[in-house]
Amino acid sequence: MDLLRSLPLGLYLEQPITWLHKIDPRVKLAWLMTFLAAPLLATPLWRVLLVLLLILFTLMAGIPLRVWRQQMGWLLFLCLLVLALTAVLPDGLRTRHQPRLPADELAFAEQPSQLPAPPPPRPWYDLSQIGQPSPEPLPGVQRPAFPQPTDYRYVLWQAGPITVTRRSLDLGIRTSTLLFTLIYSTTLFLLTTAPEEITAAIENWMEPLRRFRLPITEIALTLTLALRFIPLVLEEIQNLMRSVRTRAINWQKLGIRRSIQVWLTVAERLLENLLLRAEQIAGAMKVRGFTTPNTHRVDWYEFRWRWCDSLAIAAMISLWVARLIWGTEGI
Repeated sequence: MDLLRSLPLGLYLEQPITWLHKIDPRVKLAWLMTFLAAPLLATPLWRVLLVLLLILFTLMAGIPLRVWRQQMGWLLFLCLLVLALTAVLPDGLRTRHQPRLPADELAFAEQPSQLPAPPPPRPWYDLSQIGQPSPEPLPGVQRPAFPQPTDYRYVLWQAGPITVTRRSLDLGIRTSTLLFTLIYSTTLFLLTTAPEEITAAIENWMEPLRRFRLPITEIALTLTLALRFIPLVLEEIQNLMRSVRTRAINWQKLGIRRSIQVWLTVAERLLENLLLRAEQIAGAMKVRGFTTPNTHRVDWYEFRWRWCDSLAIAAMISLWVARLIWGTEGI
């Protein structure tokens, strides 16, 4: 099985070209920052709406089922599992801390053996006691149980030892939606954006930092080379795994110690191959005259602003306005 194609997350979809591919990478990077920042201090309903919005973007883009089923299936299962486990776990509000020793040991030791008699009950016609706190009920006297004036219930569902409260359900929604939003928004961005477009967008957004004499071009070049080096790393791992598999090693006869030695040898060979690849890339860049990014600048991507980019910016602004008005959690 090809390792480069079996990874469920972080792959770039070259075909088919969807409308998400055609949006300017700077706009998509701004949308990614929106999905990463919008869940902060947001209501649970707003977090669920962000999850539905991500799923809606995936369906509207026309991404093939084989792709988003791999990208979204296991993540949805994991988030639903986190939601279920967090909802049935204790919410922690009933936990009471009781010190091991009394607050005043001396006063506690000098308590009289017989407690004083409780005060007599105050009659209802005594107008001088209006506004005073009501006394505690006497032993054996029960207060009448008044019905709940509203339909509010703290315990939403209970079946035996399993209890779902408002706090546990709210915590489960927050955790699961935050996990899905953080992972899948990044995955969808990588799915529809080429590595060159990502580095060009990051370099464009970091242009104001040039005033502070930061090496923006070098940072973008390093990021581009790192993104291009990841497939080489996966290819080397795949080749080494195939070489170990073709030798049909009997791991049971080797034992734990020899098996560890074999895997250490494989890891050492992997490191040597990666260093050799890096040296080859550096030599190829030096032969082509690439000494510094300022003297040999490469345009990785050409930005083209379209009408769909303006529409995406307007939609993002509308989303933030709605988020600040209706989606902010009360503090």
